[in-house]
Amino acid sequence: MKLSPYYAVSLGLIVALSGCHEPEHHHEEAHKIVVTSPLVKDVTTTQSYVCQIRSRRHIEVRALEGGYLQEIKVKEGQSVKEGDLMFKILPTLYQAKLDAEIAEADLAQIEFNNAKKLYEQHVVSPQEVALAQAKLDKAKAQVQLAQAELNFTDVKAPFDGIVDRLHEQQGSLIEERDILTTLSDNAVMWVYFNVPEARYLEYKSEVAEGTAPAQVELMLANGQQFHEPGVIGAIEADFNNTTGNIAFRADFPNPTGVLRYGQTGTILLKRVEKDAVVIPQRATFEILAKRYAYIVGDDGVVHQREIEVKNEMEDIYVMKEGINPGDKIVLEGIRQVRDGEKVEFEFIPPEEALSHLKFKAE
Repeated sequence: MKLSPYYAVSLGLIVALSGCHEPEHHHEEAHKIVVTSPLVKDVTTTQSYVCQIRSRRHIEVRALEGGYLQEIKVKEGQSVKEGDLMFKILPTLYQAKLDAEIAEADLAQIEFNNAKKLYEQHVVSPQEVALAQAKLDKAKAQVQLAQAELNFTDVKAPFDGIVDRLHEQQGSLIEERDILTTLSDNAVMWVYFNVPEARYLEYKSEVAEGTAPAQVELMLANGQQFHEPGVIGAIEADFNNTTGNIAFRADFPNPTGVLRYGQTGTILLKRVEKDAVVIPQRATFEILAKRYAYIVGDDGVVHQREIEVKNEMEDIYVMKEGINPGDKIVLEGIRQVRDGEKVEFEFIPPEEALSHLKFKAE
């Protein structure tokens, strides 16, 4: 049977229209996100500062008298004890001067004895005895001065320390005040580091409250930690107006002598914060230099909230404001949610969330 063209077209339109009216199936699923809560625990925070290491005592050893350098009793890098002879300047002139002054003193002593004897015999007046006594006292003072000048030719260590580079060689003609070497007392090292004003004010407040950093550690240039703990020994009187910093000094005992004058390192100030509120860094995001987190309300609606970080640690933030212990914060899926959106979520305990952190904040 043949179909007319009109009938064929009509049949095709009916089939097409019937296909257009087939019911559609829409699958609209809510975003699946992972939510956790802040964890309240004791944490140890660390502040690091570049530092310069100095000896407790570091002096220039100078010649007190001029002359030829007769002997050098020490070597570069040698440890010396207080009172050890380090250098000897040729003492010939000073010895001769001392001998002459001793002879003058002996003469004055004889004259005094004679005057005293004559006074006892009523031959001379008391004034003659007084003049002889004064002459004797002056002669004895000259002997002491000459002895001191002779002693200055022996340059001795004023304290226990390590000898630095020798500036003069044996036989050199030395002038008064010439530098012979430097001497460092490295038993205790003074480590200086600069602290910003805000951190300085925090430290003074913590000292007043009795919560100042319990640990002061030193990281050496090779990345290893110095084995002795330190203490804050002093704070300088003035701020540097150019940098806005003030210098702190940490004192470290140095029994093995590892630390030397002029080294550099990093000071680590560690303090324990009780009942700190911490969250993963990956649960936060930044907009125009401000940090935010998504908080899920009891109704399942997400709200964006500005937060303030007190301290940053590896993978976590210690919170100052904006996060409360009972809040539910979005951990996974931050880029999938919007402020005011209702979501479905999976909750994981904070201990589990913090146990395997690998990534920083988005």
